[in-house]
Amino acid sequence: MEKKLVIIPTYNEIENISRIIEAVTGMEGGYEILVIDDGSPDGTAAAVKALQPGLPGRLHLIERSGKLGLGTAYIAGFRWALERDYDFIFEMDADFSHAPSDLPRLLAACKNSGGMAVGSRYCKGVSVVNWPIGRILISYFASVYVRKMLGFRIYDSTAGFVCYSRKALETIDLDAVKMKGYGFQIEMKYTVHKLGFQIEEVPVIFINREEGTSKMSGSIFGEAFWGVMALRFRKIRKR
Repeated sequence: MEKKLVIIPTYNEIENISRIIEAVTGMEGGYEILVIDDGSPDGTAAAVKALQPGLPGRLHLIERSGKLGLGTAYIAGFRWALERDYDFIFEMDADFSHAPSDLPRLLAACKNSGGMAVGSRYCKGVSVVNWPIGRILISYFASVYVRKMLGFRIYDSTAGFVCYSRKALETIDLDAVKMKGYGFQIEMKYTVHKLGFQIEEVPVIFINREEGTSKMSGSIFGEAFWGVMALRFRKIRKR
């Protein structure tokens, strides 16, 4: 049976973590979860530990010492997954902006593409609920900028709801991934594309978080802007 792992990075997600774990593990298909917590002072990791006895072998936790960046959390999760022979590895937020019910659709698309599936907010118009218009415009035009700068035909290059095939992740030189914040999502998709894998976009509805606080900042957007310019001139190599 194929092994599926949903990686969920967290920092201060005590309002959401138990509910998202229950939602994902309650679905058919045997999805496992790896929570990577960056030293949340609100007790997020403790909440995960409290649920582990009831989900033996399905709920995993990596605790890190502080806020080390979204990208480094996912890289740690990818390494963990590859060492344990998972076949499909997902990125997903803890705050229900990504619907757990969409996981099977991403899985099917990833199997079809053989490389990556992206839960896309923009491949069928704009599918965002409860986001301020300014945030929508920044996100939408960031993907336009990426397409123009990199010649890369993905409508939602900054999407954080993703499924990778094991083969795609094994091919990437994870040590060479540079960006840690918002730009990490762009860099990973571009790398998968440059390594010759297909990427399939799956239309999803993105719902802004109702609980907890967004982790976005101006520095994260700045890293993405300048990082994309650097990507244009970087040679992408296989591991």
